[in-house]
Amino acid sequence: MHSRVARSNIWSLTAAGAEVHLAGPPTLLPLFFAECGKGRAGKLFLHWDLEPALVDADFVMTLRLQKERMSQHLLPSLREYHALYGITRDRLKICQPDVKVLHPGPVNRGVEISSDLMDDPQFSLISQQVTSGVAVRMALLYSIGGGKV
Repeated sequence: MHSRVARSNIWSLTAAGAEVHLAGPPTLLPLFFAECGKGRAGKLFLHWDLEPALVDADFVMTLRLQKERMSQHLLPSLREYHALYGITRDRLKICQPDVKVLHPGPVNRGVEISSDLMDDPQFSLISQQVTSGVAVRMALLYSIGGGKV
């Protein structure tokens, strides 16, 4: 509900023609997210159960649960959130065999994604994603700050 990352990914991925599936509890994934994908080349689907969103996925991106914004009691507990929505090896079995896992960081290990999966180079691109994200932001700031590229 509060994620700028979710919105920017919805806009950019659907504009590029991707099929995007969002999954989360109704308290964090309100129906207004469906509006973000309207009029785009790709398709956007909302799910309140994780498994339908994972079927045949090529990439799975999970976002940080913003615990500092959870004072509204939008979730029963972090343990329940992980049980219902956490990305684990078992859950990846319904994805494409060469599925890759993404997360822009920082990560709440054991909440959004199991710690062992996060560190597994067979599936996880998280380390490269975080490193590249920092470099891209630095280059953009340099460029808009008057630097020459």
